[in-house]
Amino acid sequence: MLIKAVETQNEMEDALKVRHRVFVQEQQVPEDLEIDQHEDEAIHFVAYDHHTPIAAGRYRMVEAFAKVERICVLKERRGSGIGRLLMNEIEKQVSKKEIGGLKLNSQVSAIDFYKSLGYDITSEEFMDAGIPHVTMIKTL
Repeated sequence: MLIKAVETQNEMEDALKVRHRVFVQEQQVPEDLEIDQHEDEAIHFVAYDHHTPIAAGRYRMVEAFAKVERICVLKERRGSGIGRLLMNEIEKQVSKKEIGGLKLNSQVSAIDFYKSLGYDITSEEFMDAGIPHVTMIKTL
């Protein structure tokens, strides 16, 4: 298992392939919402299992927070711990910077996962791309 910050165009394409399968194909998020205006400013991550991309995510700076976004794991790999490893790698990279915390908008179905990583809910439920979400924060 390898989790890394995206450095090449091929790695970026691998991350986008995972995101497309999870968000567009599986969750029916419109493609024009999944790929957004923040792609170039974000730091992207991709997870591989024997050179096959299986998970992806990104973060970008929003005010005083590293905003974690687009965290996804291929359906057949969920429950394997790769999501936790991906989040740990993102947090490790963020902790090297002078940032007080991380922020994310969690799908309601993933709240328990993020709570297990130390995130707290800070908003009421809201809809994003037709899916219920809440905002969560973790202080470093």
